[in-house]
Amino acid sequence: MSNVILMMILLKSLMNSNMCKKINYPSAERNKFYILEVLQKHIDPKIPGKLLEIASGTGQQCVYFASKFPKILFQPSEIEDQMFDSIKAYAVEAISKNVKNPVKIDVNTDPCQWGIDFDYDYVLNVNMFHVTPISCSIGFFKNCSKILKSNGLLFTYGPYANNGVLTPQSNIDFDKHIRQRDPNCGVRDIQDLRHYANECGIILQIIYDLPANNKCLVWKKEVK
Repeated sequence: MSNVILMMILLKSLMNSNMCKKINYPSAERNKFYILEVLQKHIDPKIPGKLLEIASGTGQQCVYFASKFPKILFQPSEIEDQMFDSIKAYAVEAISKNVKNPVKIDVNTDPCQWGIDFDYDYVLNVNMFHVTPISCSIGFFKNCSKILKSNGLLFTYGPYANNGVLTPQSNIDFDKHIRQRDPNCGVRDIQDLRHYANECGIILQIIYDLPANNKCLVWKKEVK
């Protein structure tokens, strides 16, 4: 058997192995396009930078975004160990090689334990606030203020209430479902999040209304 054939067999085996490890969430596939549109409004693809994604999930969105910003170095992270293989599998197959190996991050712990740098230009978080206790939202802003550069941006995506109002009915039903499963979780109010962020020197810049009754909030760390 020739070396070329052996290489082809090994390559196919590797690809099949990666496909087995990759987890795909249809909702993540749908909303990645809308999130990308927001990122493209605020991130210059021509300027090198560093982005930390907190709670990367399967990794499918992180790798997709990285392909659109080849000069940005993406650092995925997760608290769930079972997601690491999926993140790595997506990264291996990516054409762009600007995705680092995932790190384990618990937003309620000191970022000195995270094994990351403290000079990020951007932080991205998708669909975490409503499925975690409020302590995670507070810890998120507290620790992002430590790892972000001055004028650094945060992007948070998901369902949100605003000034005590949650719409439409589907989001109300979704919030009720979450709280029935875990009373410590639920859709967060933007004004509550703004309060926690402001205490850490992070200011809400703009709210984007996106499809599927979700929003993307853009935050900025104040200059120190």
